[in-house]
Amino acid sequence: MLHSTYLNHQGNPSEEHRQKGGAIYSLVSIGVMAALTCVLSILQIPIGPVPITLSVLAILLCVYVLGATGGTAAVFIYLLLGLAGLPVLAGGTAGPAKLLGPTGGFLIGYIPFALISGLLIDLATSKKITRKSTSILLQIGGMVLGLLVLYVFGTIWFLFRYAESTSFFAALKLCVIPFIPFDLLKILIAYFLGGNLRARLMQAGYLP
Repeated sequence: MLHSTYLNHQGNPSEEHRQKGGAIYSLVSIGVMAALTCVLSILQIPIGPVPITLSVLAILLCVYVLGATGGTAAVFIYLLLGLAGLPVLAGGTAGPAKLLGPTGGFLIGYIPFALISGLLIDLATSKKITRKSTSILLQIGGMVLGLLVLYVFGTIWFLFRYAESTSFFAALKLCVIPFIPFDLLKILIAYFLGGNLRARLMQAGYLP
């Protein structure tokens, strides 16, 4: 019975055993990447009401290493930890009150940001895409599209909170424009670093 469960007739790990091992690897990897996101998000450069953090880079690395589903799950866990009171949000802050502050929309926007970026990165690195130039465009384009969605969530939330005293263009000036160069740089770093990690994981059979 033990032999049939863990080994096939050739003495190699059975499909059931490989699936169990893959599930354990996925859970551990999601936990590790959620922890990495916690660490990188604490670091910040305070400019205006929305500080510069490494959260965007951490999220992109999550989806490169884990794929769209696993990466989004890691981001969701990170947000749950922060909202539950663990000081892992920007600047070491925590608690549900963060959703009521100026950065609340960006926190919510991390979920669609991870999902959109991850889905297009998954597609770009799949066997369906054979041309390298197409793969690069899809990866960069996916991250930029996800970033735009993040900006929309953050700006709309900021306007919702401060509609009486802030115009749309003033909100863009405060919440989006100063961060564009830094976020584009993070996308480039994620492409080179995350792309290399993903290629190695695919070669090792951890990603399809």
